[in-house]
Amino acid sequence: MSVRPPLPPFTAETAAQKARLAEDAWNSREPERVALAYTADSRWRNRAEFIAGREEIIAFLKRKWARELDYRLIKEVWTFASNRIAVRFAYEWHDDSDNWFRSYGNENWEFDENGLMRRRIASINDLPIPEAERKFRWPLGRRPDDHPGLGELGL
Repeated sequence: MSVRPPLPPFTAETAAQKARLAEDAWNSREPERVALAYTADSRWRNRAEFIAGREEIIAFLKRKWARELDYRLIKEVWTFASNRIAVRFAYEWHDDSDNWFRSYGNENWEFDENGLMRRRIASINDLPIPEAERKFRWPLGRRPDDHPGLGELGL
């Protein structure tokens, strides 16, 4: 059985750690790595798509990052209790025609006792932006520790 600290019940500190670990994994754009944070039978709603289990998560993420190029994400805890965390997030990406977008959303997460996410509910909206309005300009990969978060960026 895989264990993914920090474990519930969450505190403000451990909820923030969990959100940053999720952000770091998603910014890797490695579907297999990301999927390891979820239970084998994890259930998702992502926009209007329903996903069940790690294999579907991996397939979904491969499709996502083939379409959403140069993806950079920031997550921020909104609230937490026991084994649940709510986050807000924004990410920037472009399509294959170099049209840029900032996608905004909220996620509700529920974890099992081993710290694996068993449920993820995501609501997301896409805003077309000119390339000059991008705010997430770090090199691809993990957001640097000194890069502003959503609140500091006014998002």
